[in-house]
Amino acid sequence: MIENNIDSAERRCPACDSARTAYVGQKNDFRMLSCQKCGTLYTSGLPAPESAEDYDGYYNSENLSVPDFINKRLDEIVAGFSAYRQNGRLLDIGFGAGTVLQAAARAGWTATGIEVSQTAVEYVRGLGFTVFCGELAEAKYPDGHFDVITASEVLEHVPEPDALLREMARVLRPGGLLWATTPNGKGLSSRLLGLRWSTVSPPEHLQLFSLKGLKTMLDAAGFRRVRIVTHGVNPFEILHTLRQRRSNGEVQECSDRVGSSYRLNEFLTESHSRKALKGIANGLLSVGHFGDSLKTWAEK
Repeated sequence: MIENNIDSAERRCPACDSARTAYVGQKNDFRMLSCQKCGTLYTSGLPAPESAEDYDGYYNSENLSVPDFINKRLDEIVAGFSAYRQNGRLLDIGFGAGTVLQAAARAGWTATGIEVSQTAVEYVRGLGFTVFCGELAEAKYPDGHFDVITASEVLEHVPEPDALLREMARVLRPGGLLWATTPNGKGLSSRLLGLRWSTVSPPEHLQLFSLKGLKTMLDAAGFRRVRIVTHGVNPFEILHTLRQRRSNGEVQECSDRVGSSYRLNEFLTESHSRKALKGIANGLLSVGHFGDSLKTWAEK
């Protein structure tokens, strides 16, 4: 890596706003930089509008449904929000197939959501939910409107994640909860695979935060009592990427990141002993901050 000061054409770190950076290579024609202050990995520039991720085309009949074990896990997660219930309103940002909204509704929340994909919006409206198509700021919710905001795998996609977090803080009531997940740019897969990790995927993912970078950004947005743990790793992708090489020496990336992760998690939730094993593994990953996912609980 070559350390340099970012030039006027390059982004500052989206997590901590530092200009100290190191060039780490090219991925999908994007220059990838590593922040030398917080460790966040990010693209040096933003995609042109015509090359930005097409989220309308992303959703289809296959990914607008999830395995049953995901719904069970979401019920467990939503049950953990009960201590924050005052007005009973929950907002899910980037709701996709609407699985968090459905889990919240099962638990008695008044659940609504934000999504940029018209395809997903139409699907979830068909499930009976009132949802908004567009960006959070465009919805113009009142200050302090929600008890809980959820944002699963959202922050890595948006060009200005700090601005999104500030808007989340505005519409969250004092003492309310933000629950969010995002890939860990300093987790085990990132450390072992570098830019070969399939989660490093611009323009879909514009940044992969470090734990330090994410906490810095949450603090700056006005969140307090921030707790972040690192969980999960996909050994199938690590083994595949390290073993499978093309004849020219380049690594063939794993093309089934989501599917293989689903299969592994389903296997690990099929019995009490496997759940215990998963808990032990996640505990170890969290202690060393090596988990591939950053899971956040942050109060306003």
